[in-house]
Amino acid sequence: MTATPHRPAGGVFDVAVIGGGIVGAAIARELSGCDVSVALLEARDDVGDGTSKANTAILHTGFDAKPGTLESRLVARGYHLLSAYAKATGIPVEHTGAVLVAWTGEELRALPGLKEKAEANGYEHCRIVDADEVYRILPDLADGALGGLTVPDESIICTWTTNLALATDAQRRGTTILLQHAVTGIDEGPESTTLHTSSGDVRARWVVNAAGLGADHIDRLFGHDRFTVTPRRGELFVFDKLARPMVDKIVLPVPTSRGKGVLISPTIYGNVMLGPTAEDLTDRTDTSTSEDGFDFLLRKGEGLMPRLLAEEITASYAGLRAAIDHPDYLIEATPQQRYLLVGGIRSTGLTAGIAIAEHARTLLEEAGLNLRSRGDLPEPPRMPNIGEAAQRPYQDADLIARDPAYGTIVCFCERVTEGEIRDACHAPLPARDLEGLRRRTRAMNGRCQGFFCGAAVTALKEEHHGHDGRDSRQHKDNR
Repeated sequence: MTATPHRPAGGVFDVAVIGGGIVGAAIARELSGCDVSVALLEARDDVGDGTSKANTAILHTGFDAKPGTLESRLVARGYHLLSAYAKATGIPVEHTGAVLVAWTGEELRALPGLKEKAEANGYEHCRIVDADEVYRILPDLADGALGGLTVPDESIICTWTTNLALATDAQRRGTTILLQHAVTGIDEGPESTTLHTSSGDVRARWVVNAAGLGADHIDRLFGHDRFTVTPRRGELFVFDKLARPMVDKIVLPVPTSRGKGVLISPTIYGNVMLGPTAEDLTDRTDTSTSEDGFDFLLRKGEGLMPRLLAEEITASYAGLRAAIDHPDYLIEATPQQRYLLVGGIRSTGLTAGIAIAEHARTLLEEAGLNLRSRGDLPEPPRMPNIGEAAQRPYQDADLIARDPAYGTIVCFCERVTEGEIRDACHAPLPARDLEGLRRRTRAMNGRCQGFFCGAAVTALKEEHHGHDGRDSRQHKDNR
């Protein structure tokens, strides 16, 4: 069941949400559960194609957030909300647990304070362990660990599926999703605001700014000068699946005065990740990797787990985080402008997204927006599984018997089938290009990086291109 879209009266939406990442999609989903018309504007060709796609993909307990901050409260609540939502929608999650490893005396002395911080945040399951216990848990660590702090409820999750589930859910509830709508200017009127975009004007009575790296630019269009976003590049290595047996827990650094540092983590797709770096840039589009970044990660990897570096690196990539000159999430309503800023959402926004959406709804109601919950909401979407912990289509004999396309493997590195690629092209939010297919299916994401399967995947994409929703300005009521 899909909800009938709330058609805007007079062409004016009740709310326009700027930014199709996890936070923007979660807000659109929350608001479209109310009796209002909602538009979700995304500058790119797909939802989740900005900072959200390169998240380190950890479902955080919030144990190490600064107590008393908005971030700590929303991450803690978001952990439970997203865990439940993942079960309902099939978002891949693995409850691996984590260990903070202390390598120096300073780090060892910091462990009791981190445990106290966790307890101040309402998380009471951390345990300080000695070096012997650390090596029992992580036998492949380098020599020299002095102790550690266990965080048993830290988990890994699929950030791609999370974003897509929230956006699909919002669409099913009636949100109009407008891709390729980069906001370039605004005109505030007495009854509504006109957003000038790269694909035409959009009018809305209320505007929510969840634009990530561009949130400060949008905020300035509304006449504010509250913060500046500094794009912070994080480079990572992804190791081959053969490395996974040596890393079944998230290995976290102990935060010090010099920063949080580099982690080692299993991924939901069966790989191992090393990173990220942290380099402040001026270019908000620079997701290139660098020789310096590679050298840094190799040195860190050698010091953390030298055996890991003997394994093959499948891929390297870089993502940008929206660092701001403010110590907390910056979520503020300006009632007289009918405007809500949702800025400074760091990588914890993956975990906190649904809780941020709840908070945004509360602030909008307090600012004067009438939000009455609807009783006719559709069930949340059931997402295709692209994680290794549950059955994949190529392993499902009954599914293959019903539809042989699920038994025809196209991407052999990642075991992606023709049926999955077809489904991704026909989905309510279809893959519009090869990168969209990667995020929906894992195709071309493995050891060969598309060298072997790229032509076949491209051919299938072209075969289904007539069904990919290329007119980004037209909302489809996918019944």
